[in-house]
Amino acid sequence: MADPCVRFGSVVNRGVAVALTGAVALVACGGGQEPARSEPPRSEAARPDPPRDDSLALRWRMTGGIAGLGGPGTLPEFSLYADGRAIVPLRSNAPVPALREYRLRPEALRKLLLEARAAGLDRSRTHGSEAQIADAMVLFITMGEARTRVVQPEAQHVPAVSFWKRLDPKGWPQADQAAPPAAYRAPRIAALAGESPATDGRRVSDWPVDRPLGEGVRAAGGLCTVYTGEDRDTVFKHIATAMDDRRWRSGGRLYSVRLRPMLPDERTCEDITRS
Repeated sequence: MADPCVRFGSVVNRGVAVALTGAVALVACGGGQEPARSEPPRSEAARPDPPRDDSLALRWRMTGGIAGLGGPGTLPEFSLYADGRAIVPLRSNAPVPALREYRLRPEALRKLLLEARAAGLDRSRTHGSEAQIADAMVLFITMGEARTRVVQPEAQHVPAVSFWKRLDPKGWPQADQAAPPAAYRAPRIAALAGESPATDGRRVSDWPVDRPLGEGVRAAGGLCTVYTGEDRDTVFKHIATAMDDRRWRSGGRLYSVRLRPMLPDERTCEDITRS
């Protein structure tokens, strides 16, 4: 049976590590000397931090094209984490994007990351050129610190593209999955607001939480505010039940608002611009 602890140190450049500890035997000298005392245990503060489950192992997104895919703050098409979770957005017209979570078994995760390394994804590189192609589709694959960029992936016959086609959880064998697919409920949600000078005939509602939209930071194409806990639930409920493209009144001003569920490795507005 495979070791349940996945050793990623040789696979991913950062964010995934396994701490190894060992006991040290102290041998006493002869000649009647007092035996050496055992080394006292290290304090909790001195121990290495355990691997974080939300450490990003592998991610891909598609940008460009005539439709302008991958705009500011959009969700990446695939994100894989150190604990085997893979999160993908569902194609939906819902006011709040829905996401689905898959879980790989440790041995399947180990194999997948080794194959990613064998495909050269642990070293930054570019395949193809946009010089002669208007509105080119560009595939970005991130593995640790490495970033692979593939222009027009359907025209590039390279190992990175062959491996990328495996990163569709819907095609993963059931035996590789630790649990059935399930809805992913983001613990944090970003409200991306744009000031609107007029209602344009749309309904107007009061923003449902106290923290005003105007205090957000400029990120992902709007004023970005992160909500958690009860505020997160309240914002989600109100936006999800707003069936029309309404305007929201906050701090005496009107805004259009779109919500962006945040992934496990995202905690700030700046994070969603780097995904």
